[in-house]
Amino acid sequence: MAGEKKQGLQLLDFWVSPFGQRCRIALAEKGLPYEYLEQDLGNKSELLLRSNPIHKKIPVLLHDGRPVCESLIIVQYIDEAFAPASLLPSDPYARAQARFWADYVDKKLYDCGTRLWKLKGEAQAQARKEMVEILRTLEEGALGDKEFLGGDAFGFLDLVLVPFTSWFLTYERHGEFSVEKECPRLAAWAKRCGERESVAKTLSPPEKVYEFVGGLKKRFGIE
Repeated sequence: MAGEKKQGLQLLDFWVSPFGQRCRIALAEKGLPYEYLEQDLGNKSELLLRSNPIHKKIPVLLHDGRPVCESLIIVQYIDEAFAPASLLPSDPYARAQARFWADYVDKKLYDCGTRLWKLKGEAQAQARKEMVEILRTLEEGALGDKEFLGGDAFGFLDLVLVPFTSWFLTYERHGEFSVEKECPRLAAWAKRCGERESVAKTLSPPEKVYEFVGGLKKRFGIE
């Protein structure tokens, strides 16, 4: 009914979105039940447009009908709104570092990956070079010799980056490189994360991601 107040948590999302998968992993880590609302991005729902009128994008978390937009903000909201706060580090400096690297991932990785499968020739070669540099930077600067990006335990920065590991196969096949060869510690980290229940039940199979991108290429007329 019009004016009916929705209770609890609802997530407006799209199955293959690494940004939405962050939110799903965060919800799983906190043990929070929620209603998953798959969105048709080619025919955006009234609920999505009303909930995120500025960007008109997924994911959107509805908490008792109130929208929270943008995946990094959603993850931090989930951590703060539902005790105990356990995803972000407790130390303010460590929290700032985690947010810095999360911002780096969002500004660099997705855009470069898109160029890698969309472009050809020199432009694709440049995207491949950038992708390897981005992954090496994350391996050296964010991971280092730690088990997880935040230290000894899985946390905020891990769930920010780990959904992109489902896209590594697509990046590798279009860029003709190997993440394991270029960044062995990052590849080992991805495997450790993949063994975690919240991650394993959330991430899209890499082959399905590759098929999805193949469908996008056909739609855009990219051979």
